[in-house]
Amino acid sequence: MSMGASGSNFEEINVTPLTDVFLVLLVIMILIAPLMDKSDLKIKPPDTRNAKKDDESKGITIDIDKEGNIAFNGRSIPKGTSSEELQNLMKEFQKKTGKDDVPVTVNADAESKQRDVVAMMTAAAAVGIKRMRVATSQAGGY
Repeated sequence: MSMGASGSNFEEINVTPLTDVFLVLLVIMILIAPLMDKSDLKIKPPDTRNAKKDDESKGITIDIDKEGNIAFNGRSIPKGTSSEELQNLMKEFQKKTGKDDVPVTVNADAESKQRDVVAMMTAAAAVGIKRMRVATSQAGGY
């Protein structure tokens, strides 16, 4: 059976364009795959061997270890604590000291996840705290 007026048959498929498209998709997947594994960014706080420690009664100290455990002024907080509960703890400390803008120091372990540190900073900002700093935790943990 012939097709068209010329009588030529469609016998071969040119796979070169199809191969080009698959190779481009393969290169894109190879480039994107390592980035999908980096959903939890690690922070590397600066080394502070000679820094002086602030008086604990003057501000809030939040310690975060590499597992995401949190300690609020030395008191351990359960891992599933909501942002509202953290804000309430900060508000209670503000009332106790009589200051609205209490300084907050977040001592993050070198292996801690960025989301844990950002969650603490967001909770502090939500209660109106403007003086915050992130520092490395001292050796030996908390």
